[in-house]
Amino acid sequence: LDPIIEVVPARGQVTHLLEQIRERAAAGDRVLVTALTKRLAEDLSDFFEQEGVKCKWLHSELDAFERVELLRDLRAGRFEALVGVNLLREGLDLPEVSLVAILDADKEGFLRSETSLIQTIGRSARNVNAKVILYADKVT
Repeated sequence: LDPIIEVVPARGQVTHLLEQIRERAAAGDRVLVTALTKRLAEDLSDFFEQEGVKCKWLHSELDAFERVELLRDLRAGRFEALVGVNLLREGLDLPEVSLVAILDADKEGFLRSETSLIQTIGRSARNVNAKVILYADKVT
């Protein structure tokens, strides 16, 4: 399945994303969000929780068991959105995820290389209603 890919300006990305998460959650779907740093992943997760979204974060400071448990809980619908760094790339099969949001997609670096972006986009390819939002001000 090829997801719809939409490029949205980075300005106001958190507010826009919050609306998108709420829409997907209302439909019973899940959302993956990729951030550039561990701190940002944690802060975004906290912000979304304060706004009434059931959200968790995932990054390398969690051990393998905790990561597997979080992914299982996401699939089971115990929360609606998962914010991570680079751990959302390869090998995840999450058909419940209908939206993948990539914050600051136009920032340079390993986690924003063409290969990394393609891998991240692929996380949504298992859902018939799949959509990917790239928050970016430049398209290269």
